[in-house]
Amino acid sequence: MNIAYSTELICFLILSVVIVSGSLAVVLLENIVYSAFLLGGVFMAVAGLYLLLNASFVAAAQVLVYVGAVNVLILFAIMLVNKKEKLNPIKGLRTRKLISGGVCGGLLVLLLRVSVTTKWNLPGPNSIGEEATERIGEHLFTDYLLPFELASILLLMAMIGAIVLARRDVPVPTDYTSDLKTNKVIDDKKIPLLSENSLK
Repeated sequence: MNIAYSTELICFLILSVVIVSGSLAVVLLENIVYSAFLLGGVFMAVAGLYLLLNASFVAAAQVLVYVGAVNVLILFAIMLVNKKEKLNPIKGLRTRKLISGGVCGGLLVLLLRVSVTTKWNLPGPNSIGEEATERIGEHLFTDYLLPFELASILLLMAMIGAIVLARRDVPVPTDYTSDLKTNKVIDDKKIPLLSENSLK
């Protein structure tokens, strides 16, 4: 075991712990703002895993798209939408938790089985080095042009939806408008801050 391999293994373990703990915190925390910030940290840790795999373009796309666009959009939607709703008690909540926990446990067992039984040390394709970004760009604008444009339209729809939800119509009080029509607001005399009565 050389220094490079041990360093890569340590970085992988640190990033894995950050991803797992951050994902659990995103789901389990009650404060949705903290969950959104932790989701950004999880996205950054996933980008670090891509860097360990020498996929620099995918790591940059992960940071730009997920951290710079999706996560910021989620934060704006959370902070701008101020809707206070009363949470009513849900019937059969314990049964729902048991069912969802069973489904998640089954998926975890399936993933562990795949991870143990799969031979991961197979030789991969030869690396093309600095031409990877150019090759990805060619595929995005030729073979995968339609999914690429559909993804951009989906992000645009999400941004428009966040703007619509964040839009607030401030109602004007009826008493204020009636006083404004009768010029009572304009003609109201106010005592200046520095007057003879205030100095006494």
